[in-house]
Amino acid sequence: MATQSSQSDPTSAPVVASVPPLETGDALTRPEFERRYEAMPWLKKAELIDGVVYVGPPVAIQHASADARLTSLLTVYAAQTPGVESAGNATVRLDMTSEVQPDALLRIVAGGQSRAEKYIEGPPELVAEVASSSVSRDMHSKLALYRRHGVGEYVVWRVLEDAVDWFRLNQGEYRPLPADERGIVRSHEFPGLWLDRPALLRGDMAAALAVLSEGLASPEHAEFVARDALRG
Repeated sequence: MATQSSQSDPTSAPVVASVPPLETGDALTRPEFERRYEAMPWLKKAELIDGVVYVGPPVAIQHASADARLTSLLTVYAAQTPGVESAGNATVRLDMTSEVQPDALLRIVAGGQSRAEKYIEGPPELVAEVASSSVSRDMHSKLALYRRHGVGEYVVWRVLEDAVDWFRLNQGEYRPLPADERGIVRSHEFPGLWLDRPALLRGDMAAALAVLSEGLASPEHAEFVARDALRG
């Protein structure tokens, strides 16, 4: 059977000619997107947004560092909050034309908006994206996609602009969550999830984790955990 090699990784297994490689701009259904993606096991990230394919470029250190910091905070929060699951770069099926891989997410396991077996089906309660070369897509087409599917909170870290936006879905629109006088943003979807935005931006993870610990010790977090235990 004739084969062709991947341009992205010449040392990887060849692509079977009958399964074309994914390319940015392809217009595909979700089943065809998944068929091609599964035939390219070396590919780290590709997304389908409203029927259009986007293949991720190589990841710069600025993106990777921001991703690690943000994911760490969400992981710590989930570890201290029974019934809440964190994930990074997980496949999320939203509808038959959209399948995404958010950099990080939080979801309520029992009684939440999504369910998970091999992939996550349905919208998580919180999605976080680290945006550098993808900032236009993250702030427009993906924002519209998450809003349409009811993702309750959407965080975008624009690394090249040194800014973190945190949006809350309110009456069908995303509105920025305000920070307090210390620069701390408090989640509504996940009580006790407190983000020290200045500390995060300057890379001071000790300070960011200290503020998160304050949130985890708050009465609203304790109430949320008790409420989730009853729901589960």
